[in-house]
Amino acid sequence: MDTEFEIFFATAPGLEQVLADEAIALGFAAPEVLKGGVATRGGWAEVWRANLQLRGANRVLARIGSFRTMHLAQLDKRMRKFPWGEILRVDVPVKVEVMCKKSRIYHAGAAAQRVERAITEEHGAEISKDAALKIMVRIEDDLCTISIDTSGELLHKRGHKVAVGKAPMRETLASLFLRQCGYDGHEPVYDPMCGSGTFLIEAAEIASGLNPGRARAFGFEQLATFDADAWADIKAVDTTNSSDQRFYGSDRDAGAVRMSGENAERAGVAQMCSFQERPFAEAEAPDGPKGLVMVNPPYGARIGSKKTLYPVYAQLGTMLKTQFKGWRVGVVTSDASLANTMGLKFLEQTRPVSNGGLKVSLYRTGPL
Repeated sequence: MDTEFEIFFATAPGLEQVLADEAIALGFAAPEVLKGGVATRGGWAEVWRANLQLRGANRVLARIGSFRTMHLAQLDKRMRKFPWGEILRVDVPVKVEVMCKKSRIYHAGAAAQRVERAITEEHGAEISKDAALKIMVRIEDDLCTISIDTSGELLHKRGHKVAVGKAPMRETLASLFLRQCGYDGHEPVYDPMCGSGTFLIEAAEIASGLNPGRARAFGFEQLATFDADAWADIKAVDTTNSSDQRFYGSDRDAGAVRMSGENAERAGVAQMCSFQERPFAEAEAPDGPKGLVMVNPPYGARIGSKKTLYPVYAQLGTMLKTQFKGWRVGVVTSDASLANTMGLKFLEQTRPVSNGGLKVSLYRTGPL
């Protein structure tokens, strides 16, 4: 295949521009904002680097081929001629997912059978619904696009967070919300409902320049295009920097405080983080420079009844206005009325995004 191809960074709809900003900062070529993600062009080295370095992408797809197809026989013929051997290993099973939209080929199951037979009969690889490596075929307006999910497990699984709370925030979302709040690693962050510590660990890693994918494996390592030596060279590039920033979390749940500390230890940022057992109403700004408060409070559809949460949000707002003067605030919640109960002056609202099947929004303030 060509030395350059389209690479797609998938993210939650509504956060595409934020991810594009991150891709620009990391030096990816001319990122283009599309529905559900960001497209760029590059080779396999860029695919590997994207998986290693991007904080906000859910997965990285390599668009390895495309062609026009009007009927199943034509699809079968072209799939059999596709150079699968240049990309797939014979000894690594794959699974196939097909989506058809506004095309003369409309039966995704029948199309998937043609793709699977082409791979097994022409290339020799096994098809397994449990395979970690996934081929994704999209047939839209009679254009068939073949992609490989090069990430494997979703990229929010950084490889160091074993313990999670009752309703955890995904690391990918947390990193993009931090970016939307203007966080760039040069200020302290406090979370008065820290749960498993996601916001704080992400913030500390950003401040330290740590690559988010440094402690995990990826799907692309099972491809014929994988070069272990070149990958080792990419991982060996030192992106870390010294930082004297501090990150603070508190939670009324002793188990959450313990989880946060353990997760920070595994991530290698425990020395930058402090966690305390205390109710959010007793939170106090630490000494030193002012920074950002990030909080993901409970909301009705996520934990408990919404009616009982209005006093919680009002108390949270009072605490922030009293104890964190001069700090900026970012609040993630599914309900505007709950956010407004805090009595804070919010900036322009960001687009709602999906988090665990719920639509949530980020509410931001300037310095209180």
